[in-house]
Amino acid sequence: MSDHRDHPVVADPARTAMAGRCPRCGEGRLFQGFLTPAKTCSYCGLDLAFADSGDGPAVFVILIAGFIVCGLALWMEVSLNPPLWVHFILWVPLTLVVCLPLLRLLKGWMIGQQYAHKAAEGRLEIRD
Repeated sequence: MSDHRDHPVVADPARTAMAGRCPRCGEGRLFQGFLTPAKTCSYCGLDLAFADSGDGPAVFVILIAGFIVCGLALWMEVSLNPPLWVHFILWVPLTLVVCLPLLRLLKGWMIGQQYAHKAAEGRLEIRD
């Protein structure tokens, strides 16, 4: 992680990472798959081993998507009282449409924040 302190930041790391680009140069790809961070930036060579967003993005997606989908489903149930299959047909695809892009976006945002704030694994200092 020490190599990302030596280069000047060209773009806003969080915004660039949300677009799926390297938080340092803004050119290389951040993800090698849909959600898997790349090992290194193909453009500037930044080692992305520090990029560990953990469960943070998933928690935010659950809260945001749950609020949207459950709110709409509750409103529809109270207002229209449709059969159960209508709920299934509507809310399962909407949940996927809301969750998947939002998960990638928030994972990129968290990785960009880690880069911008030079986040590192916590270490305990042992004193004699």
